[in-house]
Amino acid sequence: MKTRFLFPNQFKQVGWIILIPSTILGILIIFFNCKFKTIDSNVFTIYSTVFGGEPTILGFFKGNYANTIVGILFLTGAIFVAFSKEKLEDEFIAKTRLESLVWATYVNYAILAFCFLFFFNMEFLIVMIFNMFTILIFFIIRFYYILYKSKISLSREK
Repeated sequence: MKTRFLFPNQFKQVGWIILIPSTILGILIIFFNCKFKTIDSNVFTIYSTVFGGEPTILGFFKGNYANTIVGILFLTGAIFVAFSKEKLEDEFIAKTRLESLVWATYVNYAILAFCFLFFFNMEFLIVMIFNMFTILIFFIIRFYYILYKSKISLSREK
């Protein structure tokens, strides 16, 4: 089966190598407030405001780049894991991939609708930050779960 928009299978291993450490670092940054002082630098911004301060437009501000680096690494790893070909890419895999993506989209937006109703102010902003990553997480979990279940059922039939 011809797949035009998937990465080669080798990208999956690279994706896992990037995804796992970036997930751990992200958890440390978000939940344990870890600061990586070596990443403090002047950061270019298109638009940024500090609470109560003047906005910076097309300029630099002193900040910590750890969140940005970890976020980009997480997205890169998750996209490589999610959208790399399987060793045997057949119609079942393609169907499972599509159904998992649709399912992940529905679940992601159902959770987002729930959060619109019950989270406000700064907590809502935190929810929106997590929401940037959850669709890929839901897709990866469901896609590989379905593949795992199908491998188990095939091994039982033999």
